[in-house]
Amino acid sequence: MAEQILILDFGSQYTQLIARRVRELNVYCEIHPFNKIPEITENLKGVILSGSPYSVLEDDAPDIDLTLFENIALLGVCYGAQLMVHKHNGTVLPSTIREYGRARLNKIDQHHQLMKELSLNTQVWMSHGDTISEIPEDFDVIASTNSVNVAAFHIRSKQQYGIQFHPEVTHTEEGKIVLRNFVLHICGCTQDWTPDVFVESTIASLKNKLQNDKVVLGISGGVDSTVAAVLIDKAIGKNLTCIFVDNGLLRKNEFSDVLSSYQGMGLNVIGVDARQQFWDALRGLTHPEEKRKAIGKTFIEVFDTEAHKIRDVKWLAQGTIYPDVIESVSVKGPSATIKSHHNVGALPEKMHLKVVEPLNTLFKDEVRLIGKSLEIDPKILGRHPFPGPGLGIRILGEVTPEKLAIIQEVDHIFITGLKERKLYDQVWQAGAMLLPVQAVGVMGDERTYEQVVSLRAVTSVDGMTADFSHLPYDFLADISNDIINKVKGVNRVVYDISSKPPATIEWE
Repeated sequence: MAEQILILDFGSQYTQLIARRVRELNVYCEIHPFNKIPEITENLKGVILSGSPYSVLEDDAPDIDLTLFENIALLGVCYGAQLMVHKHNGTVLPSTIREYGRARLNKIDQHHQLMKELSLNTQVWMSHGDTISEIPEDFDVIASTNSVNVAAFHIRSKQQYGIQFHPEVTHTEEGKIVLRNFVLHICGCTQDWTPDVFVESTIASLKNKLQNDKVVLGISGGVDSTVAAVLIDKAIGKNLTCIFVDNGLLRKNEFSDVLSSYQGMGLNVIGVDARQQFWDALRGLTHPEEKRKAIGKTFIEVFDTEAHKIRDVKWLAQGTIYPDVIESVSVKGPSATIKSHHNVGALPEKMHLKVVEPLNTLFKDEVRLIGKSLEIDPKILGRHPFPGPGLGIRILGEVTPEKLAIIQEVDHIFITGLKERKLYDQVWQAGAMLLPVQAVGVMGDERTYEQVVSLRAVTSVDGMTADFSHLPYDFLADISNDIINKVKGVNRVVYDISSKPPATIEWE
């Protein structure tokens, strides 16, 4: 079993970032809520306590028994550090000055392993309402800023540290050095978490778990389901059946193109043309949630029908990735619903199948690395995310075959243009929205009153936050011209320059 770092989540918005930084060091880590601590095993090399929106001074503040980690390397970050001081009878008080934003470490004790190689006056990011005003006798201050004396501390005779800044965010210039010092030098991890090792161990585990059982997987052409399919295929071969449903809401030629690429990979894939079924389900619906639910319900019905045509299926495979798992067991429960996500979450209960999720320990970027190790076509691995409900939520208002034909052509021109101008890989996600608005235009000598489309392109790491892509004006001008000239029914093109938050990537 791989060496492991345990990250205990107290509700910080940055907890996933800590995990990502640790994984970047080729060290396996898991996030668990502070109140659901897993069994301590011998492969546990260290523990990181996350930040939190709470105060250790509150009566119902998140709390843990630190004696569980008495002989284990420990790093408290922000709230985690304050909790360590509080539990050792030090003093934590509400901050008298603002301790949010950039600060500089003007004192660093590099004799301590955590501080090795840090530059004097290096920039760090603070984000806390309380501060450590007095440390216990067996604690040493190992870093300070102009306004925060205890920016970092060490507990004497232990490999346990606390910091009041966030090393995981990019605003902390040398945060990766701090985490590297803790994970590699203090915890002694040997960086045995690599894509090749994951592939080898996962295939072996799948062979052992699935044996000769039959497995069915809903495949979409996206990165996650494709990588999951290839891993399972390498474990059980033709006992895996993949079902690719054409919901009539895909991009232009996507069904035939993706089906062809899968068959070229040797996967056992069944293509299902269910376009009319989805269009019928969407008829008359205009509210985004109603459309999403109709698409999800219809997908389950179609998938269930097709899966039952395969005899003796025991398992449903899913391309669930780690952020989905973390969200479902978060400290405060699942986040408030922004929108219903289209997935096959209701299928296991409906079909009475066991579930296998070979990617549920991986972040999105790690899934791509695993795909590269499996030698999957880079065109598939580099594909932009595409919403499960497809173009159904990129047509604002009722979905009709006529509107789909328009948005497919617009989308095709936009995406093709990004690829031809070598801009596609600089964008995290792109697409076009058909707005329920008509605008006056002039084409030739005629006055027109036709549809408006909005182009959307964003840069992001994982979709949690995003900024609009600063595409060249000449490119946007060319694309707009192409769309208006070639797509009948469209006479105006706009470009969405909203960031997430406050906007979402999709319009519905």
